[in-house]
Amino acid sequence: MPLAHFDGALAVVTGAGSGIGRAVALALAGNGAAVVAADIDLPAAERTVALAKTLGAGGTAYEVDVADEAAMEDFAAQVKETHRVPDIVVNNAGIAVTGPFLATGVEDWERILGVNLWGVVHGCRLFGRQMRDRVDALPNKPDKPNFGGHIVNIASAAAFAPWRAMPAYCTTKSAVLMLSECLRAELAGSRIGVTAVCPGFVSTSIVDNAIHLEGDEAARARLRERGQRAIRLRNYPPEKVAERVVNAIIKNKPVVPVNAEGHLLHALSRVSPASLRLLARIPARG
Repeated sequence: MPLAHFDGALAVVTGAGSGIGRAVALALAGNGAAVVAADIDLPAAERTVALAKTLGAGGTAYEVDVADEAAMEDFAAQVKETHRVPDIVVNNAGIAVTGPFLATGVEDWERILGVNLWGVVHGCRLFGRQMRDRVDALPNKPDKPNFGGHIVNIASAAAFAPWRAMPAYCTTKSAVLMLSECLRAELAGSRIGVTAVCPGFVSTSIVDNAIHLEGDEAARARLRERGQRAIRLRNYPPEKVAERVVNAIIKNKPVVPVNAEGHLLHALSRVSPASLRLLARIPARG
């Protein structure tokens, strides 16, 4: 993006009610963007907008289930009609499902695919088309803007590595990574950037809200506590992810691993995929 800050830009962020989504929304607002904060929890999105306004940026909260095609169609239309075509879209909403493949039922697959993959597909398809149409409508002159928009898809370090304990989650996040790479190639001619951001462990509520498929309630509680403990020990705040998102938009980066484990898994996926296959065999202890 030609500007160091996003003054005058309109940014749409899904899953903006907490965690990485809220941090990204506030980082963009702090850099001058007006923020459209979308979340399935409307009061949480409204709190994000209230915080964004303390930074001097405008903002609007919307309630939307990213897995719902019709709801996303309506949301995209409302944003365009009420505001305008966004300059930045961050598809962040996501959930976690843990448990082996053979324990993952069709309903479990539908739920995680709906949020983690279809939510990204809907956001990219609807807002990506708006961005492209806006660029195509501009006169083809030498001074035509060289920035047509930017889409950021929050994937995960899990996109780089298989793991027997989380096949559904790893599958959706690797799909988001590949979707981002394909879309980046498609939209490059319209000067629209696409970035996949792939964080490792981050201090968010994703572990608290994860769906655990195996074991009794006591075993699931132990898994949840272990995950929470790992997150606390890692102590990597979502604000640091938001900094990487802002930098990725400015520099138009294609893939952004975040934190040590993100960089490690990304590197191993390129130089030693066999080592990742061995690590994938490690079971999750209940």
